[in-house]
Amino acid sequence: MSLDGLTKYEGKFLSFLEASEQADTAHDISHIMRVVKVAKQLAFEEQADFAVVVPAAWLHDCVSLPKNHADRVKASTLAGDKAVELLASIGYPTEFFNAIHHAITAHSYSANITPETLEAKIVQDADRLDALGAIGIARCMQVSGALNRTLYSLEDPFCEYRALDDSQFAIDHFYNKLFNLTNKLNTDAAQAEGRKRERFMREFLSQLAHEV
Repeated sequence: MSLDGLTKYEGKFLSFLEASEQADTAHDISHIMRVVKVAKQLAFEEQADFAVVVPAAWLHDCVSLPKNHADRVKASTLAGDKAVELLASIGYPTEFFNAIHHAITAHSYSANITPETLEAKIVQDADRLDALGAIGIARCMQVSGALNRTLYSLEDPFCEYRALDDSQFAIDHFYNKLFNLTNKLNTDAAQAEGRKRERFMREFLSQLAHEV
């Protein structure tokens, strides 16, 4: 299915998401739209199936639970189930359902599911790239603020001598998770972009160190 053929479905995906409640501002419709944009770019470069990548990217967070929710690890599976229900209700071709469900369930970092298809790898990459760079910094601060995390440890802001604790300090999350994402990206195009975004984040920390 071509991108043009998907247009009629994308409007329905957007309407569905706009009527849904998201877990936090870091997983709002702007996050979804960025992931869709990057997923399309990666799918074009990697010659993946748009009929799987596009709906999976749109619906990957259609069930989104807060970072500190007890069932957080189940969120992507629940999202896959809900996505398939929606796709069935709007007459989307059923032959893509299993691949879309897998791409959605495998995108989640906390679920720790290995993507088995190119399309699933692309959706995972697109979602993880949105945790890096300038937008990654902003989203980290959004989530940390919502969870009442302090920006950094007064005694050791950049985790040079102490154990990481991103349940308490926002900056710790850079070291505990975000700086580990680039090496876990699946596609060459995503890895190249991930390295650029990570460099920006490290420059941000250098400037922050200068200021504090």
